This record gives sequence, C-alpha cells and structure tokens, in this order.
Amino acid sequence: MKNLSIYCMSTNQKNLKFIKDLNYIPVGLKNNDFSSEWLRDNTGQNISKKNKYYGEYTFYFWYWKNLLKFKKQNEWVGFCSYREFWQNIDNKNKNDLLKDLVIQKVPEQWSNYEAIIGQPIQINKIKFSKIFKYGKLALLLNPKAISASGRNIKWQFDMFHGVGNLDKAINLLPEEDKEEFRKFTRENVKYSRGNVFITNSSKIINDYFSYIFDWLEKCEKIFGFNLNGYGQMRMYAFLAERFLPFWFKKYTKCLEWPMVFYDLNKLN
Repeated sequence: MKNLSIYCMSTNQKNLKFIKDLNYIPVGLKNNDFSSEWLRDNTGQNISKKNKYYGEYTFYFWYWKNLLKFKKQNEWVGFCSYREFWQNIDNKNKNDLLKDLVIQKVPEQWSNYEAIIGQPIQINKIKFSKIFKYGKLALLLNPKAISASGRNIKWQFDMFHGVGNLDKAINLLPEEDKEEFRKFTRENVKYSRGNVFITNSSKIINDYFSYIFDWLEKCEKIFGFNLNGYGQMRMYAFLAERFLPFWFKKYTKCLEWPMVFYDLNKLN
C-alpha cells in the first residue's frame, strides 16, 4: 500500500493468509512456530521473553530498536491485531468482506493530523454479574460505582487488574504528567482500547516508545513478573493501554478513528 504500512500482530500462524490478503505486514508474537514470512519480536535487540506480561509491546520495542530507522519520510506506520482493525469508513460496497471493512489507503481525513488513535470504548456500563465476580473490593472502596455515573477508568482498572495498582504506577510518572494522568483516570469513562496507533512521524514513534518503556521498566520494580491470571499477568500492557490515549492527546495532534472487531481465529 502506497505510503501506508500496517503491522498486524497475531499469535496464530494460521492467520497468515488473511493478513497478507489485506496487504498488511504479519507479525508473530509469543513463542509459537512461525514461518519466515512473519516478522518476529525475538531477533536483534529485543525483550521477547517479556511477551506474556507486555503483550504487543514486545513487538513495539523490537520495531523501535530495529526497524524505526528504516521508516520512509512521510510514510504512515500503524499497528493492529488479528481481532481489531482500523475501519474503512468509506466502504462503498457496504459488505462484510474484511478487505472492504478495513483501511487500505490513507484516508483524506488524516491530512490535518499527525497521529491516529482508536475511537474510545465506554467502560462504565459493566454488567453487575461482572462487578460482583471481579470487583467486590473495588466497589467497597468506591460505593458510588454501584451506579454507572460513579465509575471511571481508575475504578475499572482496580476491578480487573488489582486495587491500587494503577495509582502505584502513576506515582512513577514524570512530574509534568503524574497528576494530570491521575485526573484523567478519574474523570473519564472512556479510553482507546487495543494499544494501537498510526502516525506519519518517526519522532512521535520514538518519543512515545522512549517514554512508555522508561515508565514500564520502573513499574517492573513494583509489580515484577510473579503475576498470575489474565488480569494480573499482562499488567504492563494494561497500564500502557490506559496511558496511550492520554499521551497522544497531550503530545500530538491526533484523531480518534473507528475500529472493527473481526477475530481471524474464528475463520480458521
């Protein structure tokens, strides 16, 4: 695709054909066996051993350290996963074919922006069954969360990823962002899910990855790697996911863009 490179991350070798049919670049994560047609995060300078804790960020580290220097000037570079894609809002055929549903070229609407982040999802309409299964302590500490108006990003993180863990991580942020991000987590009921973005700026990529990996490395000293269960094990990916929209909105001229949920694993 002219002037647009999309890296699509997957944990399943069987998704190769679907990804290549989109003209996307296939990226294999985890320690599964992938053919040479996949980019991997375990060559060159890498942190691939942290994948089960960092998720997609082990590839981001690899891209930052090994591939960013080869990015072409004015080239838009983006990331997606095998189940979340950037939507083609100009789908004139209005059909459900994946290639028509997802972007294949740079939309005209991006011309006045330097970065694209996912359209945010709302997190305050969680079913009570989930709250009572995962969030009894979070609810006890924040009784206002019994109603949707009392819920926010901080409360949702406490419920699924450990009470107080988000604030512990926030305390490690630089002073210029610490209280501002803390406020962001308390005043917002939406965030851009998926840890994905698109930009045409090498500087933005470098600045974001420099920032986020410095912060996550500091967080490792608090949380370590003795993490159990899905909600705890991918702690670093979940922290980064909440922080990504804050950083891009503060430090770039960014546009929120719709995403498409389309799980390639269900096609195999």
